[in-house]
Amino acid sequence: MATFLHKIGRAAFTRRRLVVLLWALVLGAVGIGASTGSGPASSSISLPGTEAQRAFDLLGEKFPAANADGATARVVLRAPDGEKIGSAENKAALEAALADIKDSSARIGQVSDPFTAKALSADGTTAYAQVTYTTPDSDLTDGDHTGLDEALESGRDQGLTVEASGNALAAPEESHTAEAVGFALAAVILLITFGSLIAAGLPLLTALVGVGVSMAAITALSGPLDLNSNVSALATMLGIAVGIDYALFIVSRYRSERADGHDAREAAARANGTAGSAVVFAGLTVVIALAGLAVVNLPILTAMGLAAAGAVVIAVLVATTLVPALLGFAGERVRGKTRKKAPAADSTKPDSTKPGSTKPGSTKPGRPGMGQRWISYVLRKPAQMLVLAVIALGVVALPVTQLELGLPDDGSKAASSTQRKAYDMLSESFGPGFNGPLTVTVDDQDPAVARSGAQDMGKSLAGLPDVAAVTPAAFNESGDTGIITVIPKSAPGSDATKNLVDDIRTLAGDLRSDTGARSLVTGTTALNIDISDKFSAAIVPYLAVVVGLAVLVLILVFRSILVPVKAALGFLLSVLASLGVLVAVFQWGWLKDLIGLEQTGPIMSLMPVLMVGIVFGLAMDYQVFLVTRMREAYVHGADARTAVETGFKHSATVVTAAALIMISVFAGFVGSHDAMIKSLGFGLAVAVVFDAFVVRMTIVPAALALLGKRAWSLPTWIDRILPNVDIEGEKLAKHTPVAPTPREPSYAGSTDHNH
Repeated sequence: MATFLHKIGRAAFTRRRLVVLLWALVLGAVGIGASTGSGPASSSISLPGTEAQRAFDLLGEKFPAANADGATARVVLRAPDGEKIGSAENKAALEAALADIKDSSARIGQVSDPFTAKALSADGTTAYAQVTYTTPDSDLTDGDHTGLDEALESGRDQGLTVEASGNALAAPEESHTAEAVGFALAAVILLITFGSLIAAGLPLLTALVGVGVSMAAITALSGPLDLNSNVSALATMLGIAVGIDYALFIVSRYRSERADGHDAREAAARANGTAGSAVVFAGLTVVIALAGLAVVNLPILTAMGLAAAGAVVIAVLVATTLVPALLGFAGERVRGKTRKKAPAADSTKPDSTKPGSTKPGSTKPGRPGMGQRWISYVLRKPAQMLVLAVIALGVVALPVTQLELGLPDDGSKAASSTQRKAYDMLSESFGPGFNGPLTVTVDDQDPAVARSGAQDMGKSLAGLPDVAAVTPAAFNESGDTGIITVIPKSAPGSDATKNLVDDIRTLAGDLRSDTGARSLVTGTTALNIDISDKFSAAIVPYLAVVVGLAVLVLILVFRSILVPVKAALGFLLSVLASLGVLVAVFQWGWLKDLIGLEQTGPIMSLMPVLMVGIVFGLAMDYQVFLVTRMREAYVHGADARTAVETGFKHSATVVTAAALIMISVFAGFVGSHDAMIKSLGFGLAVAVVFDAFVVRMTIVPAALALLGKRAWSLPTWIDRILPNVDIEGEKLAKHTPVAPTPREPSYAGSTDHNH
């Protein structure tokens, strides 16, 4: 691997104009595709294989006129204090407002009349109207959204309180200010690390190129593939973070090679062969974790995972081709003012000193750096530090025992939003269960059986304790499918409503055995139950596949059994602790004002498995970059304890910078209005803090010190069958000159790098 990437780096450096041109063409091509072939992103979530989804699909099949996929809005209208909505003046204002709504878009198929539909509250103050569109919400234009907003405002101008909810409303405009702040913080960290504007700017530039290619490709595919709107956000988040980090490691290694006396072309080639190898294998573990989300068999997760994995692949390609090319343009400026001093080396830098000696240009004799002081402290009391760190993460993870999952609804939106106001008005006037109605279907090939079954089901439903109202069954034209709407007494996310869904499904089983008719239930609460069950069933096989494959990759990289196993256990601590913090902040509301969180509630059902996949990939990133250097020192003759100390001193600075950059990028997404993206950005930022600084920089060195040489042992029979990927670049050290000629070195013996 090292010799192959050495050739790639050398070729990219030599033909740098061609490489830059090719990447510019790629960016231009996908940009054109995005501008001409893109479509609006979807906001829908489907759950194939669940009862709730089967019921939803049945409605679309048996009641096509209802257009189950059409956008909808529910408009809630309330009379002024002390007045009735049915008074002559208020009724006229209501009818005028609904007329304006009907005229606001040609895509509106129907607006119901609250008085005809008896959609009035018991106290006579509040009414609601159902607005049905003929097209899905993804096809609505800005004009449709603006028209609806203006119609709602016209009702308010006439003295009514008018609010609305539903997928026909425009999503809030996303501000990218916070993301820009995260990017700016990454730039500051790079500048401090390198001390050179050129060196700091290069990773930022290449990350932007990689993300630009990824985002343009996703945008071009969003329409044809009906991609969810959250897909691009996750790919952007990870693309920027790993793009900057991967370029950071290669640029850092290049500066070290230049300080060791290699000319620019050879230094770029060697940096690509060594640090680039670590980048490839680190990227591979991230891709495995993200692509493995397909195991859950949930379309939104599969799309998010594959899109983010694609962004990581592009980041790796950019780092190993475009970075060496741009190093050729940067010249000596990438080295900054201290050109004769070696910068902090990356995790794959071969040791040019004896194990345990001070790195050239790092710190002055007698004045160890912070990294050296920290590792010395950890290694003085490894057992105590290991136990203390594990206990600390365990305590932070305790809130995860109270984790509640759910899908976001209007009750979880900001209190200032019209959707939340409409939700609260309906709950106050019609009862808490009105916002989470359950739809029960009864069908059979024989219409007589379907009608009899629906009648029996309606009677049974009315007898359940948590049911506020049951509507008579409404049948399709063929009479083989009926719909019954059940209004619970309790709120959608309450345990009482969850128990009600279970009771209805029990009744459905009894109905099937008694009459042969099939009954299904769907609705918000039913979807939450089904998605939680689906994730619970998928998490174990997902972990088995992803962790198993990644451990195999790490065995190949480290040629050890204990190191990969320890890496996986450390990941579990990181992800549990980050989920614990997520529960404390987003569910319990601790310190929520610090991140601008207006509304607490259950954690989105997708979050745990998504966090597991992403955090695992990033954890293995730091494992590869940090521990590779420790293994290298051990392979070159250092004892086990000295290898840990030497590897840590050589890689701590750059790994710290990489972690801080990821934290900055992820934290930038905390400013998002989307609840899922906000919580994901926060959770990932916290996870990187725990994994990079507690697990990889405390638990890992402490555990390796306690394990001693056993950590690096591998059964002989496994060692014989494993290929040697040479991630440390040992063959480069043997076959490339240590002190190349100052001008154009001879590369006639290029075949010397083959293996």
